[in-house]
Amino acid sequence: MKIFVTGVGGQLGHDVMNALVLKGHEGIGSDIQLVYSGVNDGSAVTKAQYVQLDITDREAVEKVMTEIKPDAVIHCAAWTNVDGAEDPANQPIVHRINAEGTQNIAEAAKAIDAKMLYISTDYVFDGQGERPWEPDDKCYAPLNVYGQSKLDGELAVSGILKKFFIVRIAWVFGLNGKNFIKTMINVGKTHPQVRVVDDQIGTPTYTRDLARLLVDMIETEKYGYYHATNAESKSGEYISWADLAEEAYHAAGMDVKVGRVSTAEYGLSVAARPFNSRLDKSKLEKAGFMPLPDWRDAVARYVAEAGLKAE
Repeated sequence: MKIFVTGVGGQLGHDVMNALVLKGHEGIGSDIQLVYSGVNDGSAVTKAQYVQLDITDREAVEKVMTEIKPDAVIHCAAWTNVDGAEDPANQPIVHRINAEGTQNIAEAAKAIDAKMLYISTDYVFDGQGERPWEPDDKCYAPLNVYGQSKLDGELAVSGILKKFFIVRIAWVFGLNGKNFIKTMINVGKTHPQVRVVDDQIGTPTYTRDLARLLVDMIETEKYGYYHATNAESKSGEYISWADLAEEAYHAAGMDVKVGRVSTAEYGLSVAARPFNSRLDKSKLEKAGFMPLPDWRDAVARYVAEAGLKAE
């Protein structure tokens, strides 16, 4: 298959391109930069065909996708700075990228009869309660600007296309770019104790594991909504950000104490954050897809692969 991938300069797009090549597909990457600007690790993405594209430019999107004529599109490009999205000066561009840009991609996909996979987030829900959100829940009530913009993207995709996948993820970490685990380990190098919130509950998503699933998915016609994060522990319990920080330090071999605090006590976030980021992933197995591995396994592999272990 010929598959067009947006946002290859980011954490997920980088790994999706590599996963496509590993499975023998023709991956064509794009991002807003003139040349590929992600980590230059010598992997397949750094050698693949790259096209500069501003997804908010409808005519440019139509032109590029018409010329490439891919069989499918995996749309990873997005504004992901949750706190930055709350700035009134940024809100118009957040909407243009996450909502209008996604609409442009969906319309171009429809014009060439390509299937589309859109990456979304648990932030489309209100983040309340303790029941895991199911993929086909329609009880949307985003808490912040970022969540609303991603929901608007979802609605654009589902309103334009019949051949679509919408995959919601949470707490993303990967080799290419910034993430919570990298931040915690860097802070732990100079601080013997860190404060981390303990009342926001969910599970993380390792982009390398997710990329494999997305490629498996785009090869099928099992369209619809899915949730895909790394699996809970064997006890079936979801975790907090504090749990994730502790596991990251354990994997890195660092002796850092995690002070558990409430969201209110932490008090540093500009945007409201969901307390309930639990995502029910059982639909994946019902559809015949292999779920992502246990989150502890993912953290250990990531810390090793990213070279984050203490010397």
